[in-house]
Amino acid sequence: MRDSMGIMKKEAKWNNEDVFYSAEDIDKAMELWETASYNKDIDTKSFKIKFKNSGHILGSAMIEIYYKGKKIVFTGDLGNSPAPLLSDSEIVDDADYLIMESVYGDRNHEHFQERTEKLKRIIKETMKIGGVLMIPVFSIERTQVLLYELNNLIEKGIISNIPVFLDSPMAIKATMIYKKYEKLFNQNVKDIIKSGDDIFNFPCLKFTLETSESKAINDVENPKIIIAGSGMSNGGRIVHHEKRYLSDPKSTLLIVGYQSINTLGRKIQDGATNVKIFGENVPIRAKIENIRGYSAHADSDDLVDFVKNTKKKVKKVFLTMGEPRVSNVLANRLYKELNVDAVVPQEGEQTELQ
Repeated sequence: MRDSMGIMKKEAKWNNEDVFYSAEDIDKAMELWETASYNKDIDTKSFKIKFKNSGHILGSAMIEIYYKGKKIVFTGDLGNSPAPLLSDSEIVDDADYLIMESVYGDRNHEHFQERTEKLKRIIKETMKIGGVLMIPVFSIERTQVLLYELNNLIEKGIISNIPVFLDSPMAIKATMIYKKYEKLFNQNVKDIIKSGDDIFNFPCLKFTLETSESKAINDVENPKIIIAGSGMSNGGRIVHHEKRYLSDPKSTLLIVGYQSINTLGRKIQDGATNVKIFGENVPIRAKIENIRGYSAHADSDDLVDFVKNTKKKVKKVFLTMGEPRVSNVLANRLYKELNVDAVVPQEGEQTELQ
């Protein structure tokens, strides 16, 4: 919340607008914070709720609501299971109503072996010609998964030791939280850590927390890898690196996450030949690569399989959090393949549940 507030302050100043909330609001919100374990019944007096592991990011949860003998499940973001670090999304097999995300409702990710092979290829190709590999990342989960993958590739000698910079204060802090809650990792990762391997640390990795350290990356000779936020290139330090290196034909921008409409990342992903960054026109000569397999979201097949577990009982599935076209594709697929009533709610629409 503090990180978002910092970004909003800059945008508000630029657009002469008000900020949505203040540091005082954050302090008040945090005073109300309570934690709950997965699969523990919580009685709110009006209804009962239970959190189930959604496998999306560390601590992410679905919410099951029990009311008058019925169960309503809000999935939130569903994980791309099996994930490198986390346990699989838990199964829901008895929902009466399901409110489910649909971000990747029209397409599937690469297999986990394919995504690792693509990452190896992209790193080797960029390093061979002496370029910079820029990776815009979300601070939570995507960053830690990439560090885990790079740790494996470098420690096994598959790629050579090259300078790797994690250039995101929020991602650095989030990584420290991941280290603190290793108990939430899957068993394979727990065993690796138990063997003495620090999965988020390897030779030539540098955390650049301070602004001065971030600027100093420019002085490091190529080739190098820069992992920085934000994940959609709509703020954060990655934008400064893109401004510097997108015009370099030896460099590569690797997109590893969903890019929302109208973000800088989406414009680049859609094939823009030049973009404006900080008011300056930047020609895109760098190579643009995409790896969908590192997404922390379930893909189309996984979403269908998730609903399949509860298809005998579920009365209706509401598809939210997705571009309208994508949500409609998934709704049609659920109806054709599972004979499940799936709808895409419109803004402001209300539904009364029986």
